[in-house]
Amino acid sequence: MLTHHHPSPVAPARVVVLGARGFVASSLLAHLAAANVSTLGLSSADLDLTAPAAAEALAARLRPDDALVFVSALTPDRGKDVATLMRNLQMGQHVCQALVTRPCAHVVYLSTDAVYHDDANPVTERACAQPSSFHGVMHMVRERMLIETLRPSKTPLALIRPSLLYGAGDTHNGYGPNRFARLAVAGQPISLFGGGEEQRDHIAIEDVSRLLGLVLAHRSEGVLNVATGTSHAFADLARLAVELARSASAVEATPRANPITHRHFDIAATVEAFPTFRFVPVREGLAAMIAALVARA
Repeated sequence: MLTHHHPSPVAPARVVVLGARGFVASSLLAHLAAANVSTLGLSSADLDLTAPAAAEALAARLRPDDALVFVSALTPDRGKDVATLMRNLQMGQHVCQALVTRPCAHVVYLSTDAVYHDDANPVTERACAQPSSFHGVMHMVRERMLIETLRPSKTPLALIRPSLLYGAGDTHNGYGPNRFARLAVAGQPISLFGGGEEQRDHIAIEDVSRLLGLVLAHRSEGVLNVATGTSHAFADLARLAVELARSASAVEATPRANPITHRHFDIAATVEAFPTFRFVPVREGLAAMIAALVARA
């Protein structure tokens, strides 16, 4: 659940975004720029958070009235092993060290719904964090590192746990709308896991950026899951991508290797925190994504 330090939105003095070249961070920076919010985007080329000098280098860039958005992470496609886990935790350690040296006004951490157990249904912010992957463990530990680091300074901390994200700027091409849309635009067959029966909650990247913008403007503190509240079967999304792309792509089932699992979200906390916010329906979001992909082709 979130609490707001600013009941009415107030533009942050400056927003520093770590992981600036990534899918989420680049979308957020574009959203903030459109709102005329001052930003400083730092990518790994600007600041390698795994380097021993990273804490000092980040602290030198921070101002007391900054809002810091920590998005940077090595994603599962970069490795699912212990070594990747430890590099991610090292990044978290250096960010925490910088915040001890140079506290700022607000910290927003982009976590993941993978901190919850795969069987958690419906997922709420009160659900027990019980990750079943190194990716989830990493985010859970980094959340705790930030909580304990910021407690003495009483710096407001928002922990944002998004569901599966999609958009034309996605860099991972993961199973779901991101892969399906690209295959449909290219006219290539779409292979499902089993019959694609699993239901998941997919959220457009633009919605994530808008919600993060609201969290920053209200200087919100606490935990918020970011999901639409409506789950769709992967097979339905694959067929929708083919329809919207006017594609000849075949949607093909494959032998099932894993049990069918679903994930649903209760979004009451989002409704309470931001009563006027409306999510982009998946048909509309996927249509916009496909149009952007076609324009880039």
